Amino acid sequence: MSVISNLRKAVRLPQQRRRGVDLSHPARSPLGTAVVNCAVYEKGVRQPGDHPAEDAVRRVRESGNGFVWIGLHEPSEQEFAGIAELFGLHPLAVEDAVHAHQRPKLERYDSALFTVFKTVCYVEHDRLTETSEVVDTGEIMVFTGADFVITVRHGGHGSLGPLREQLESDPEQLAVGPSAVLHAIADLVVDDYLDVTAAVQDDIDDVESEVFAESPRRAKSEERRAGALGSGTGAGRIYQLKRELLELKRAVAPLGGPLNALATRPMALVDPHITTYFRDVSDHLERVTEQITAFDELLNSILQAHLAQVTVAQNEDMRRISAWVAILAVPTMVCGIYGMNFEHMPEKHWTFGYPLIMAVTLTLCFLIHRGFKRNGWL
Repeated sequence: MSVISNLRKAVRLPQQRRRGVDLSHPARSPLGTAVVNCAVYEKGVRQPGDHPAEDAVRRVRESGNGFVWIGLHEPSEQEFAGIAELFGLHPLAVEDAVHAHQRPKLERYDSALFTVFKTVCYVEHDRLTETSEVVDTGEIMVFTGADFVITVRHGGHGSLGPLREQLESDPEQLAVGPSAVLHAIADLVVDDYLDVTAAVQDDIDDVESEVFAESPRRAKSEERRAGALGSGTGAGRIYQLKRELLELKRAVAPLGGPLNALATRPMALVDPHITTYFRDVSDHLERVTEQITAFDELLNSILQAHLAQVTVAQNEDMRRISAWVAILAVPTMVCGIYGMNFEHMPEKHWTFGYPLIMAVTLTLCFLIHRGFKRNGWL
Protein backbone atom coordinates (compact mmCIF):
# COMPACT_ATOMS: atom_id res chain seq x y z
CA MET A 1 0.00 0.00 0.00
CA SER A 2 1.39 3.42 -0.95
CA VAL A 3 2.77 5.88 1.58
CA ILE A 4 0.21 8.50 0.48
CA SER A 5 -2.67 6.14 1.23
CA ASN A 6 -1.27 5.42 4.69
CA LEU A 7 -1.00 9.15 5.38
CA ARG A 8 -4.59 9.69 4.25
CA LYS A 9 -5.80 6.94 6.57
CA ALA A 10 -3.86 8.46 9.46
CA VAL A 11 -5.63 11.75 8.83
CA ARG A 12 -9.08 10.11 8.58
CA LEU A 13 -8.84 8.18 11.85
CA PRO A 14 -8.72 11.25 14.16
CA GLN A 15 -11.67 12.74 12.27
CA GLN A 16 -13.72 9.61 12.87
CA ARG A 17 -12.80 9.56 16.54
CA ARG A 18 -14.05 13.12 16.94
CA ARG A 19 -17.46 11.91 15.72
CA GLY A 20 -17.82 9.62 18.71
CA VAL A 21 -20.67 10.05 21.16
CA ASP A 22 -20.07 10.50 24.87
CA LEU A 23 -23.25 9.33 26.58
CA SER A 24 -22.05 10.79 29.88
CA HIS A 25 -22.40 14.28 28.40
CA PRO A 26 -25.43 16.12 29.88
CA ALA A 27 -26.73 16.90 26.42
CA ARG A 28 -26.77 13.22 25.53
CA SER A 29 -27.99 11.47 28.65
CA PRO A 30 -30.50 8.76 27.70
CA LEU A 31 -34.04 9.51 28.76
CA GLY A 32 -35.25 6.00 28.08
CA THR A 33 -34.43 2.85 26.22
CA ALA A 34 -34.82 4.53 22.83
CA VAL A 35 -35.03 8.29 23.53
CA VAL A 36 -31.48 9.66 23.44
CA ASN A 37 -32.39 13.31 23.86
CA CYS A 38 -35.40 15.57 24.29
CA ALA A 39 -34.86 19.33 24.41
CA VAL A 40 -36.81 22.56 24.07
CA TYR A 41 -35.40 25.44 22.02
CA GLU A 42 -36.67 28.99 22.25
CA LYS A 43 -35.18 31.68 20.01
CA GLY A 44 -32.42 29.28 19.12
CA VAL A 45 -31.38 28.70 22.74
CA ARG A 46 -31.70 25.35 24.46
CA GLN A 47 -33.76 25.60 27.61
CA PRO A 48 -32.19 24.06 30.72
CA GLY A 49 -33.37 20.79 32.22
CA ASP A 50 -34.50 17.43 30.89
CA HIS A 51 -38.07 17.56 29.66
CA PRO A 52 -40.36 14.56 29.12
CA ALA A 53 -41.90 14.69 25.67
CA GLU A 54 -45.38 15.61 26.97
CA ASP A 55 -44.08 18.50 29.09
CA ALA A 56 -41.84 19.75 26.28
CA VAL A 57 -44.70 19.87 23.77
CA ARG A 58 -47.03 21.51 26.25
CA ARG A 59 -44.46 24.19 27.06
CA VAL A 60 -43.77 25.01 23.42
CA ARG A 61 -47.42 25.15 22.38
CA GLU A 62 -48.51 27.18 25.34
CA SER A 63 -45.83 29.77 24.68
CA GLY A 64 -46.28 29.66 20.91
CA ASN A 65 -42.54 30.01 20.53
CA GLY A 66 -39.72 27.59 19.83
CA PHE A 67 -39.76 23.89 19.03
CA VAL A 68 -39.01 20.46 20.48
CA TRP A 69 -36.21 18.21 19.24
CA ILE A 70 -36.50 14.55 20.20
CA GLY A 71 -33.81 12.08 19.21
CA LEU A 72 -34.34 8.31 19.21
CA HIS A 73 -32.15 5.34 18.39
CA GLU A 74 -33.73 2.19 16.94
CA PRO A 75 -37.04 2.44 18.84
CA SER A 76 -39.49 -0.44 18.97
CA GLU A 77 -43.14 -0.06 18.04
CA GLN A 78 -44.16 0.19 21.70
CA GLU A 79 -41.47 2.78 22.47
CA PHE A 80 -42.43 4.95 19.50
CA ALA A 81 -46.20 4.59 19.82
CA GLY A 82 -46.56 7.25 22.54
CA ILE A 83 -44.52 9.84 20.66
CA ALA A 84 -46.35 9.09 17.40
CA GLU A 85 -49.70 9.63 19.12
CA LEU A 86 -48.50 12.78 20.87
CA PHE A 87 -47.42 14.46 17.63
CA GLY A 88 -50.09 12.92 15.40
CA LEU A 89 -47.63 11.20 13.07
CA HIS A 90 -48.99 9.25 10.13
CA PRO A 91 -49.05 5.44 10.69
CA LEU A 92 -47.25 4.72 7.39
CA ALA A 93 -44.39 7.04 8.31
CA VAL A 94 -44.24 5.55 11.79
CA GLU A 95 -43.98 2.05 10.35
CA ASP A 96 -41.14 3.13 8.07
CA ALA A 97 -39.31 4.81 10.95
CA VAL A 98 -39.53 1.75 13.20
CA HIS A 99 -38.67 -0.97 10.69
CA ALA A 100 -36.12 1.05 8.65
CA HIS A 101 -34.55 -0.37 5.45
CA GLN A 102 -36.07 2.45 3.40
CA ARG A 103 -34.84 4.26 0.33
CA PRO A 104 -33.99 7.96 0.75
CA LYS A 105 -37.20 9.87 0.22
CA LEU A 106 -39.30 12.92 1.15
CA GLU A 107 -43.00 12.58 1.94
CA ARG A 108 -45.50 15.24 2.96
CA TYR A 109 -48.21 14.33 5.46
CA ASP A 110 -50.86 16.55 7.03
CA SER A 111 -48.74 18.24 9.68
CA ALA A 112 -45.21 16.99 9.05
CA LEU A 113 -42.53 16.24 6.51
CA PHE A 114 -41.03 12.78 6.66
CA THR A 115 -37.50 12.53 5.28
CA VAL A 116 -35.30 9.43 5.06
CA PHE A 117 -31.53 9.67 4.76
CA LYS A 118 -29.11 6.81 4.22
CA THR A 119 -25.97 7.29 6.29
CA VAL A 120 -22.66 5.78 5.22
CA CYS A 121 -19.42 5.06 7.03
CA TYR A 122 -16.06 3.95 5.65
CA VAL A 123 -14.75 0.74 7.25
CA GLU A 124 -11.01 0.95 7.76
CA HIS A 125 -8.91 -2.05 6.69
CA ASP A 126 -5.20 -2.77 6.34
CA ARG A 127 -5.55 -4.45 2.95
CA LEU A 128 -8.48 -4.86 0.62
CA THR A 129 -9.48 -8.48 0.10
CA GLU A 130 -12.35 -10.14 -1.75
CA THR A 131 -14.35 -10.22 1.52
CA SER A 132 -13.45 -6.78 2.93
CA GLU A 133 -16.31 -4.55 4.03
CA VAL A 134 -15.65 -1.07 2.69
CA VAL A 135 -18.92 0.78 3.26
CA ASP A 136 -21.31 0.42 6.20
CA THR A 137 -24.78 1.97 5.92
CA GLY A 138 -27.42 3.15 8.37
CA GLU A 139 -30.49 5.37 8.31
CA ILE A 140 -31.78 8.61 9.78
CA MET A 141 -35.50 9.38 9.61
CA VAL A 142 -36.60 12.96 10.31
CA PHE A 143 -40.12 14.12 11.16
CA THR A 144 -40.31 17.89 10.72
CA GLY A 145 -43.34 19.83 11.94
CA ALA A 146 -44.16 23.42 12.73
CA ASP A 147 -42.92 23.10 16.33
CA PHE A 148 -41.09 19.80 16.51
CA VAL A 149 -38.27 17.72 15.05
CA ILE A 150 -38.11 13.97 15.68
CA THR A 151 -35.03 12.11 14.52
CA VAL A 152 -34.91 8.31 14.44
CA ARG A 153 -31.49 6.78 13.86
CA HIS A 154 -30.72 3.19 12.83
CA GLY A 155 -27.22 1.76 12.75
CA GLY A 156 -24.06 2.03 14.79
CA HIS A 157 -22.81 5.28 13.26
CA GLY A 158 -24.20 8.67 12.23
CA SER A 159 -24.66 10.03 15.75
CA LEU A 160 -26.41 13.41 15.86
CA GLY A 161 -24.97 14.42 19.26
CA PRO A 162 -22.08 16.47 17.81
CA LEU A 163 -24.45 18.06 15.29
CA ARG A 164 -26.83 19.10 18.06
CA GLU A 165 -23.96 20.76 19.94
CA GLN A 166 -22.80 22.51 16.77
CA LEU A 167 -26.27 23.91 16.15
CA GLU A 168 -26.60 24.99 19.77
CA SER A 169 -23.45 27.04 19.35
CA ASP A 170 -25.19 29.01 16.56
CA PRO A 171 -28.51 30.23 18.09
CA GLU A 172 -29.18 32.51 15.13
CA GLN A 173 -29.37 29.59 12.71
CA LEU A 174 -31.24 27.37 15.15
CA ALA A 175 -33.80 30.14 15.73
CA VAL A 176 -35.04 29.65 12.15
CA GLY A 177 -36.85 26.56 13.41
CA PRO A 178 -37.15 22.84 12.62
CA SER A 179 -36.22 23.31 8.95
CA ALA A 180 -32.76 24.48 10.08
CA VAL A 181 -32.29 21.15 11.86
CA LEU A 182 -33.44 19.29 8.74
CA HIS A 183 -30.89 21.15 6.63
CA ALA A 184 -28.10 20.51 9.14
CA ILE A 185 -28.83 16.76 9.08
CA ALA A 186 -28.89 16.69 5.28
CA ASP A 187 -25.63 18.62 5.16
CA LEU A 188 -24.01 16.24 7.66
CA VAL A 189 -25.12 13.15 5.72
CA VAL A 190 -23.84 14.51 2.39
CA ASP A 191 -20.53 15.59 3.96
CA ASP A 192 -20.10 11.99 5.14
CA TYR A 193 -20.72 10.90 1.55
CA LEU A 194 -17.83 13.13 0.45
CA ASP A 195 -15.53 11.64 3.10
CA VAL A 196 -16.44 8.07 2.15
CA THR A 197 -15.96 8.66 -1.58
CA ALA A 198 -12.51 10.12 -0.86
CA ALA A 199 -11.61 7.00 1.15
CA VAL A 200 -12.99 4.67 -1.54
CA GLN A 201 -10.89 6.52 -4.10
CA ASP A 202 -7.79 5.61 -2.07
CA ASP A 203 -8.74 1.92 -2.33
CA ILE A 204 -9.32 2.25 -6.06
CA ASP A 205 -5.95 4.00 -6.49
CA ASP A 206 -4.23 1.18 -4.58
CA VAL A 207 -5.86 -1.52 -6.72
CA GLU A 208 -5.11 0.41 -9.91
CA SER A 209 -1.44 0.84 -8.95
CA GLU A 210 -1.05 -2.85 -8.15
CA VAL A 211 -2.76 -3.99 -11.35
CA PHE A 212 -0.70 -1.81 -13.68
CA ALA A 213 2.53 -2.39 -11.76
CA GLU A 214 2.39 -6.18 -11.96
CA SER A 215 3.64 -8.15 -14.96
CA PRO A 216 1.25 -10.38 -16.94
CA ARG A 217 2.97 -13.51 -15.58
CA ARG A 218 2.54 -12.25 -12.00
CA ALA A 219 -1.10 -11.41 -12.68
CA LYS A 220 -1.73 -14.95 -13.89
CA SER A 221 0.14 -16.50 -10.95
CA GLU A 222 -1.86 -14.39 -8.49
CA GLU A 223 -5.11 -15.45 -10.14
CA ARG A 224 -4.02 -19.09 -9.85
CA ARG A 225 -3.04 -18.63 -6.20
CA ALA A 226 -6.34 -16.87 -5.48
CA GLY A 227 -8.24 -19.83 -6.88
CA ALA A 228 -6.20 -22.31 -4.87
CA LEU A 229 -6.00 -20.48 -1.55
CA GLY A 230 -9.10 -18.26 -1.63
CA SER A 231 -7.02 -15.12 -1.01
CA GLY A 232 -8.23 -11.66 -1.96
CA THR A 233 -6.10 -11.07 -5.04
CA GLY A 234 -6.72 -10.13 -8.64
CA ALA A 235 -10.25 -9.80 -9.90
CA GLY A 236 -11.77 -10.69 -6.51
CA ARG A 237 -10.71 -7.39 -4.98
CA ILE A 238 -12.04 -5.42 -7.94
CA TYR A 239 -15.40 -7.19 -7.79
CA GLN A 240 -15.57 -6.53 -4.04
CA LEU A 241 -14.96 -2.83 -4.61
CA LYS A 242 -17.69 -2.79 -7.24
CA ARG A 243 -20.13 -4.44 -4.80
CA GLU A 244 -19.32 -1.92 -2.08
CA LEU A 245 -19.55 0.91 -4.59
CA LEU A 246 -23.00 -0.32 -5.57
CA GLU A 247 -24.08 -0.18 -1.92
CA LEU A 248 -22.80 3.39 -1.72
CA LYS A 249 -24.65 4.28 -4.92
CA ARG A 250 -27.92 2.89 -3.51
CA ALA A 251 -27.52 5.20 -0.52
CA VAL A 252 -26.57 8.30 -2.48
CA ALA A 253 -28.44 8.33 -5.80
CA PRO A 254 -32.08 8.24 -4.55
CA LEU A 255 -31.47 11.27 -2.29
CA GLY A 256 -31.17 13.54 -5.32
CA GLY A 257 -34.95 13.85 -5.79
CA PRO A 258 -35.79 14.78 -2.16
CA LEU A 259 -32.97 17.35 -1.96
CA ASN A 260 -33.98 18.86 -5.27
CA ALA A 261 -37.55 19.20 -4.00
CA LEU A 262 -36.37 20.86 -0.79
CA ALA A 263 -34.15 23.22 -2.78
CA THR A 264 -36.63 24.26 -5.48
CA ARG A 265 -40.20 23.78 -4.26
CA PRO A 266 -41.80 26.14 -1.73
CA MET A 267 -42.98 24.18 1.31
CA ALA A 268 -44.99 25.44 4.23
CA LEU A 269 -42.80 23.67 6.79
CA VAL A 270 -39.48 24.82 5.26
CA ASP A 271 -38.34 28.38 5.88
CA PRO A 272 -37.58 30.20 2.57
CA HIS A 273 -34.26 31.28 4.05
CA ILE A 274 -33.23 27.61 4.45
CA THR A 275 -34.17 26.71 0.86
CA THR A 276 -31.03 28.46 -0.38
CA TYR A 277 -28.90 26.26 1.87
CA PHE A 278 -30.54 23.12 0.51
CA ARG A 279 -29.32 24.11 -2.96
CA ASP A 280 -25.75 23.96 -1.74
CA VAL A 281 -26.32 20.51 -0.24
CA SER A 282 -27.92 19.37 -3.50
CA ASP A 283 -24.85 20.54 -5.43
CA HIS A 284 -22.56 18.55 -3.13
CA LEU A 285 -24.72 15.45 -3.59
CA GLU A 286 -24.55 15.82 -7.36
CA ARG A 287 -20.76 15.92 -7.13
CA VAL A 288 -20.76 12.71 -5.08
CA THR A 289 -23.05 11.02 -7.61
CA GLU A 290 -20.72 11.99 -10.45
CA GLN A 291 -17.73 10.63 -8.52
CA ILE A 292 -19.45 7.30 -7.91
CA THR A 293 -20.30 6.99 -11.61
CA ALA A 294 -16.69 7.76 -12.52
CA PHE A 295 -15.45 5.21 -9.97
CA ASP A 296 -17.65 2.51 -11.47
CA GLU A 297 -16.36 3.20 -14.98
CA LEU A 298 -12.77 3.25 -13.72
CA LEU A 299 -13.20 -0.10 -11.97
CA ASN A 300 -14.58 -1.57 -15.19
CA SER A 301 -11.45 -0.37 -17.00
CA ILE A 302 -9.17 -1.75 -14.26
CA LEU A 303 -10.95 -5.10 -14.38
CA GLN A 304 -10.63 -5.29 -18.17
CA ALA A 305 -6.94 -4.39 -17.93
CA HIS A 306 -6.35 -7.08 -15.31
CA LEU A 307 -8.15 -9.72 -17.34
CA ALA A 308 -6.15 -8.66 -20.40
CA GLN A 309 -2.94 -9.18 -18.44
CA VAL A 310 -4.07 -12.66 -17.45
CA THR A 311 -4.93 -13.42 -21.08
CA VAL A 312 -1.51 -12.21 -22.24
CA ALA A 313 0.16 -14.44 -19.65
CA GLN A 314 -1.89 -17.42 -20.83
CA ASN A 315 -0.96 -16.69 -24.44
CA GLU A 316 2.72 -16.59 -23.46
CA ASP A 317 2.37 -20.00 -21.83
CA MET A 318 0.67 -21.40 -24.93
CA ARG A 319 3.48 -20.07 -27.13
CA ARG A 320 6.10 -21.72 -24.92
CA ILE A 321 4.22 -25.00 -24.98
CA SER A 322 3.83 -24.80 -28.76
CA ALA A 323 7.54 -24.04 -29.20
CA TRP A 324 8.63 -27.05 -27.15
CA VAL A 325 6.16 -29.26 -29.00
CA ALA A 326 7.71 -28.15 -32.30
CA ILE A 327 11.24 -28.86 -31.01
CA LEU A 328 10.31 -32.31 -29.73
CA ALA A 329 8.57 -33.10 -33.00
CA VAL A 330 11.94 -33.56 -34.74
CA PRO A 331 13.29 -36.43 -32.58
CA THR A 332 9.80 -37.87 -32.44
CA MET A 333 9.63 -38.00 -36.23
CA VAL A 334 13.13 -39.50 -36.57
CA CYS A 335 12.48 -42.13 -33.89
CA GLY A 336 9.18 -42.96 -35.53
CA ILE A 337 10.78 -43.49 -38.94
CA TYR A 338 13.61 -45.66 -37.65
CA GLY A 339 11.29 -47.56 -35.35
CA MET A 340 9.34 -49.15 -38.22
CA ASN A 341 11.79 -52.18 -38.38
CA PHE A 342 12.19 -52.30 -42.16
CA GLU A 343 15.11 -54.36 -43.42
CA HIS A 344 16.29 -51.91 -46.05
CA MET A 345 16.73 -48.60 -44.23
CA PRO A 346 19.35 -45.93 -45.13
CA GLU A 347 22.44 -46.05 -42.91
CA LYS A 348 20.90 -48.88 -40.86
CA HIS A 349 23.93 -51.16 -41.30
CA TRP A 350 26.46 -48.31 -41.52
CA THR A 351 28.86 -47.92 -38.58
CA PHE A 352 28.42 -44.13 -38.38
CA GLY A 353 24.67 -44.12 -39.13
CA TYR A 354 23.47 -43.78 -35.53
CA PRO A 355 25.86 -40.90 -34.56
CA LEU A 356 25.01 -39.11 -37.80
CA ILE A 357 21.26 -39.33 -37.23
CA MET A 358 21.64 -38.13 -33.60
CA ALA A 359 23.83 -35.22 -34.70
CA VAL A 360 21.34 -34.17 -37.37
CA THR A 361 18.47 -34.44 -34.89
CA LEU A 362 20.24 -32.36 -32.24
CA THR A 363 21.27 -29.75 -34.82
CA LEU A 364 17.70 -29.36 -36.04
CA CYS A 365 16.42 -29.07 -32.46
CA PHE A 366 19.07 -26.42 -31.71
CA LEU A 367 18.19 -24.37 -34.79
CA ILE A 368 14.46 -24.48 -34.04
CA HIS A 369 15.10 -23.54 -30.41
CA ARG A 370 17.28 -20.63 -31.50
CA GLY A 371 14.58 -19.38 -33.88
CA PHE A 372 11.88 -19.45 -31.20
CA LYS A 373 14.26 -17.73 -28.75
CA ARG A 374 14.88 -14.88 -31.17
CA ASN A 375 11.15 -14.41 -31.73
CA GLY A 376 10.44 -14.28 -28.01
CA TRP A 377 8.52 -17.52 -27.78
CA LEU A 378 11.02 -19.00 -25.29
